[in-house]
Amino acid sequence: MVRFLLRLLGYVLIAAGFVSLVIDGARSIANSALQFTPISATLAALLGERYQSLQPAIERNLHPLLWDPVLFNLIRSPTALAALLLGFLLLRLGARPEPTIGIVTRR
Repeated sequence: MVRFLLRLLGYVLIAAGFVSLVIDGARSIANSALQFTPISATLAALLGERYQSLQPAIERNLHPLLWDPVLFNLIRSPTALAALLLGFLLLRLGARPEPTIGIVTRR
């Protein structure tokens, strides 16, 4: 059941990544310059006002250095790239394990 959920979420993230890629491509063609949607803009659209409280919560509850060099640079990356990578990772985690060669088992 967990494999099914991992694969389902992986396929949804891959689809979202391709949608984001198409939107960014259309925006780049319309503006005649390369443009992409950062993860911060996507999170701001999804979370609304709660996005503004994300930085103080991470700095207060986890560690201040986690926000500035790590997460700040991570949320500046393209949404399409992050969704595609996470989707493919979830598909890989949800795949059936490869059979081991050389071991004979009777079921």
